Amino acid sequence: MAEKKQQTRKAIAGNKKAYHDYFVEETFEAGIVLTGTEVKSIRDYGLSLRESYAQVRVGEAWLLGVHIKPYTQGSYNNVDPDRPRKLLLHRRQIRYLHDKTQQQGLTLIPTKLYFAGNNKVKVELALARGKKNYDKRATIAKKDAQRDIARALKERSR
Repeated sequence: MAEKKQQTRKAIAGNKKAYHDYFVEETFEAGIVLTGTEVKSIRDYGLSLRESYAQVRVGEAWLLGVHIKPYTQGSYNNVDPDRPRKLLLHRRQIRYLHDKTQQQGLTLIPTKLYFAGNNKVKVELALARGKKNYDKRATIAKKDAQRDIARALKERSR
């Protein structure tokens, strides 16, 4: 019997601020259309997801605001570091995401970028709802309380 090969994921970049600023409701995996020099630059960890978001336009999903620095050994092959990048999703998923973002006021944000399986660059997209300032303060207070409890338990076990 042939065993199914387990896919490995090598994380490249994450967007921790996304979990701070948004309530994440659902996540999706999508491929990205990249050039060769962009992939080489990504291998050197030369990218930022900080101010990025995704949008559905005319039946296609696009990743906007991702900065992939130009590859240092690249020449005329380097492209604009801030250009929009097409996302590879099924048509049904694109329609679903478009409906959710239009009707329910949700936002599409990238949370992770990683190499999946056979060195294909994938992005994890999250359907998210923005947090208000009081939600952010409540989340921080909850984390602080959990940290204090963990610290107290550690002190007690000594």
